[in-house]
Amino acid sequence: MNTGLTVVDLVGTIVVLLLIAGGVRAVTKRVKIPFTVVLVLVGIALKQLGVHGPAVLGPFAEFEVSPDVILFVFLPTIIFESAFNLDARQLRRNLLPVLVLAVPGLALSTAIIGGLLWLVTPFDLPSALLLGAILSATDPVAVIALFKNLGVPARLTILVEGESLFNDATAIVAARILLGVVAGGYFLTPATVMESAVGFLTVFIGGALVGWVLALLFGWVLGRVEGDTFIETSLTTILAYLSFIVAEHSLHVSGVMATVAAGLTMGSWGRTKIHASVAEYIEHFWEYMANLANALIFLLVGLRVDLGALYDSLDILVWVIPAMLISRAAVIFGLVPLVGRLPGSAPVGRPYQAVMYWGGLRGAIALAIVLSLEGFAHAETFVAVVMGAVLFTLLVQAMTIEGLVHRLGLDKPPMADRIGRVEGLLSAKHRALERIPEVQSGGLFSARIVEGLENELNVESKTLQADLEELRYQELDTAEERQLIYARAFAAERTIFYELFSKGSLSERAYRDLCHVVDLEADAVRHGLTMSKDPLHLPSARPFLAALNRRFDAVLGFTGWPERMRLARVAREYEKAWGRYQGCSRILDDMETLVLSESTHAGIVAEVRKRYSQWKDAARERIDSTAEQFPEFVNAVQERLGKRLLVHAETKIIEGEARAGTIPSGVRDSVIEELSGEIHDLRGGDVAELRLDPAELLRKVPFFEDTPAEEFDKAAAKLRQRTLSAGEAIIRQGDRGATLYLIARGVVRVSHTANGEEHNLATLMAGDFFGEMALLHGEPRTATCRAVTPAAVYELRRRDFDKVREACPAIQAALEKADRKRREDLSKIY
Repeated sequence: MNTGLTVVDLVGTIVVLLLIAGGVRAVTKRVKIPFTVVLVLVGIALKQLGVHGPAVLGPFAEFEVSPDVILFVFLPTIIFESAFNLDARQLRRNLLPVLVLAVPGLALSTAIIGGLLWLVTPFDLPSALLLGAILSATDPVAVIALFKNLGVPARLTILVEGESLFNDATAIVAARILLGVVAGGYFLTPATVMESAVGFLTVFIGGALVGWVLALLFGWVLGRVEGDTFIETSLTTILAYLSFIVAEHSLHVSGVMATVAAGLTMGSWGRTKIHASVAEYIEHFWEYMANLANALIFLLVGLRVDLGALYDSLDILVWVIPAMLISRAAVIFGLVPLVGRLPGSAPVGRPYQAVMYWGGLRGAIALAIVLSLEGFAHAETFVAVVMGAVLFTLLVQAMTIEGLVHRLGLDKPPMADRIGRVEGLLSAKHRALERIPEVQSGGLFSARIVEGLENELNVESKTLQADLEELRYQELDTAEERQLIYARAFAAERTIFYELFSKGSLSERAYRDLCHVVDLEADAVRHGLTMSKDPLHLPSARPFLAALNRRFDAVLGFTGWPERMRLARVAREYEKAWGRYQGCSRILDDMETLVLSESTHAGIVAEVRKRYSQWKDAARERIDSTAEQFPEFVNAVQERLGKRLLVHAETKIIEGEARAGTIPSGVRDSVIEELSGEIHDLRGGDVAELRLDPAELLRKVPFFEDTPAEEFDKAAAKLRQRTLSAGEAIIRQGDRGATLYLIARGVVRVSHTANGEEHNLATLMAGDFFGEMALLHGEPRTATCRAVTPAAVYELRRRDFDKVREACPAIQAALEKADRKRREDLSKIY
């Protein structure tokens, strides 16, 4: 990081920088100036004082930042924290739009900047494109902070944050490929472009795979650690850096993508492996680490600024900055409207597009790339140009973006947020008034002081009440009133879920999934989108994922993993349905407390009540169907839930006794550790109760009735269980396959699509079978079979069919009879 500094000078300089960063943070919170902008300006000032000022400031002039420090120390911290806290479910829903902005968007930006600079500067085309790739890496810190304050749709925030995460990886990979083209003296021919594209995909996808695999490994380890803050925090820290180093240094794939994948995996699936008592600490830890890294980076940017070199590069900067702005305009105003038309996307309004455009700042990634260009002919010029571009975005765009937001009218919070703020303050005043007698009875305050405090709170409460009434009667229309009541209901439901989670009634994963469901509904209401009828927001079936699951089952089916995953999904969906049913029931019981006042429009209350009744009924139906098909599983879940509630109650009692001094702290710790172990053992999903004995099914199938016991066992050994969620497609019309399915539990509907119209052919239940046409004739599937309820089926594959037929000759005749019947049903459609 430095040259010519002793260890004492180095440590002292870092300490001073941290002290300065803290002071700048305190000042910027008061004067409302972007934190990063002031840090850069302070860094520039420190550099000049180090050169021209007293000797004690000399270390600041000699302090240099190595690109490896940014890449291997600061960058993994910032990227992992951002990915860890990003809503992985929202990202998954918007992955295609995000990738369009991050990959084709960066390619478009690189081409525009590179092409323009090639025309107007001395740089050759490969070098100009390299500079274009470097300057296409965006840093959305300022715009994300604004979006959070404005309460914009969560999907829009995901688009910006997701674009930045993937954009960073794309920029680094693209810059390295182009640097190789420049260094090798290659011409940009179709062959080199294709080779570069293949190399890019290999590095990009390879990095993601490395991060995903490491996150799975670390998540497995975390799941076996019970509430140890040091171990769990250390493991997430190791994961952030190890994923980057292994990918970037050892395997030569994208370190940024590895850390992004590791952070996303650990922030979604991995959160269920982190103990609840440690999760909040880890979130605060990574927030601090990211803020620390950002603060040091922007201070070091200021220290790295060479004003002389910056002045000498002004003739190039006057072309670079317009090219940068033009390229960003092409990406935002050209691609974002197209992204809004992609499946699962919604259009982004022009005002928000304008904020995304002007908020496309450049920062640490661009500097890290340009500082790593060792041995490049234009390295010094590029450093000065990129530094000037970064300074422009920080000093001009970041300083004026808030004014742009104000001019576009985006700085006025939604009515629901304004009323929520006033109601929150009013509730706080009322609670404070309730504490007045307690303050007075303590005897430490005179009656005069208590009376003055009470009068002050009463005046403030009346003012807030008047403000609230004004908002309700003068500005609150029917649509906003509806939005506000829904917002209250969703907030109350989140509180119910947390209460169930804290008592041990919900697992952490179910709790987070349910909170995500409520967040999706709240976002839909706030921004006028259609709410889902599914109370659990289960993902819709996608042919690509279904094909991928079938491939996964074919390759790893012998290990039992695919079936264990399906069993766990059924158990998880039951738990979520139970939690949503509890939440909806409580909301319906407390509906009168959620309305704004007696004057609230009765139609709105009726609509909200109807919607929650629909969700409650749908959740109850899912619970009942699971209980009907898998009664052993439901009984086990209820028994486990009861035991968990009792252990939690014991834990609370022990903690209370320890606070009262009845038992020593050492005894408390020992007992709590034992109880925590019991809670950990009761955390499972009881998936063993979902497993069936094949004999249970075969006894229901007529053609096995007369099979001798020995032959019966041989046939049963060839069957493989498959557990299905409600709505899951088992086979699809047109697919190829040679597997017969026998239904053990549940209901399966058979349908056929002809001339764009779907026809229901049959409803099958326990003891029935399907798939015989493809098994007997080897032709494509003629119908789609989908589970109506949670179900369990057994698979009989073509290679095992002959052996089963030898043991049970009656099966051939039964299948041929069913085959003739279904062909007759199909002939009636055409």
